[in-house]
Amino acid sequence: MTSTDSHQAPRVTDAEAGRIAFAAFVGTALEWYDYFLYGTAASIVFNRLYFSTGDPVVATLAAFASFAVGFVARPVGAVVFGHVGDRFGRRRSLIITVTMIGVVTGLIGLLPDYTTIGVAAPVLLTLLRVLQGVAVGGEWGGAVTLAVEHAPPEHRGRYAALPQVGSPIGTLLSSGAFTLVSLMPPEAFDAWGWRLPFLAAIPLLFVALYLRRRVEESPLFTVLLEQHERASLPALEVLRNSLGRVLTGLCASLLGVGGFYLLTTFAISYGTETLGLPRSLMLSATLVAAVVEIAVLLVFGRLAERLGPGTVCVVGSVASAVMAFPVFWMLDTRSAPLVVLAVTLGVACLSVPYAVSGSLLTELFPPHLRYSGVSISFNLGGVVSGFVPLAATSLMAAGGGSGAVALLLVGLSALTAVGGLVGGRLRVRDEVSVV
Repeated sequence: MTSTDSHQAPRVTDAEAGRIAFAAFVGTALEWYDYFLYGTAASIVFNRLYFSTGDPVVATLAAFASFAVGFVARPVGAVVFGHVGDRFGRRRSLIITVTMIGVVTGLIGLLPDYTTIGVAAPVLLTLLRVLQGVAVGGEWGGAVTLAVEHAPPEHRGRYAALPQVGSPIGTLLSSGAFTLVSLMPPEAFDAWGWRLPFLAAIPLLFVALYLRRRVEESPLFTVLLEQHERASLPALEVLRNSLGRVLTGLCASLLGVGGFYLLTTFAISYGTETLGLPRSLMLSATLVAAVVEIAVLLVFGRLAERLGPGTVCVVGSVASAVMAFPVFWMLDTRSAPLVVLAVTLGVACLSVPYAVSGSLLTELFPPHLRYSGVSISFNLGGVVSGFVPLAATSLMAAGGGSGAVALLLVGLSALTAVGGLVGGRLRVRDEVSVV
């Protein structure tokens, strides 16, 4: 069912919309860089230096559990920063989130390991991951909300896709950083080399802050402010009156987030620990996949303007389900070209629904609840997605093999297809005029 919102926002040009979307993209890329560093480090560093046990499988499970905790914390950030964004402004909330995640990531790079401070090391690492999750919980929803509310209605697909490009750029930066430091001798890498990508978050924070401070407030939020049409408790109102929309957004988000971590974080661990493949090969595969993902996001973001984001979401979900078993068959060959192809094809397919997540989720909620609604939906999906690497590792440990992991990817694809199908019929429109 489609409804029309009556809010009239100030007129916005395409040039202005593009500038705001680009600023949102750059800030989001820096945030995802910080967040993805943890996923890569959980696969190749934290399982050895912070969760040290006699059993490497148990150590990996513990590292992935700490990885998942960050996703559990994300709905908290969605509620807190959604409240700030819907009550006091999208821009203000985004400045707080980027500062928080940059500081936390830098602190991870300074944290002593298990051999130095014992059990306090994994405890403090997990706490920092929680704080990181809280910050990211308010980031993505605010970035896409700001981009969409500055965009002309007929061009929302392309501008909503730009913050999504922050994800592969963050992957390129984080994987590239770890690829470089992994060239160091193992002793130097374990002693201090792995810390350098985390410490780089501090100077990057100043870049992000400069960009965020130059972004103007959403024109739709300005109208809401003038008309005093803000919810007193937006998160509560979303959960009370729009739970079906929240669940729809949750499902639509699963493949783009959970599938991504399955084919990056889990695949890196599976390739190096189970298949005995070089760490550099698995990291290189994620780099190639990230480059391809950028093109996929931009193309299908524009295509959503013609077909609708719900339709594009369904198409990408079906493609991901079809490719699930071939992807893991290629990984199991241990052939370097096929391994790179497997990760690239898998990530390309799941990037199709991810390309339209911004436009699909923002149109599920009216402007006065949008930041909260989008953030809660996306990050509840993130809670489920954060446990995907842990679930995949458990399936492998239980003897399920790569076929069981492929079935997990098929399940995520099916749920995302349902989210896209329903979400396409629940769109709430608002008007931002173009000069």
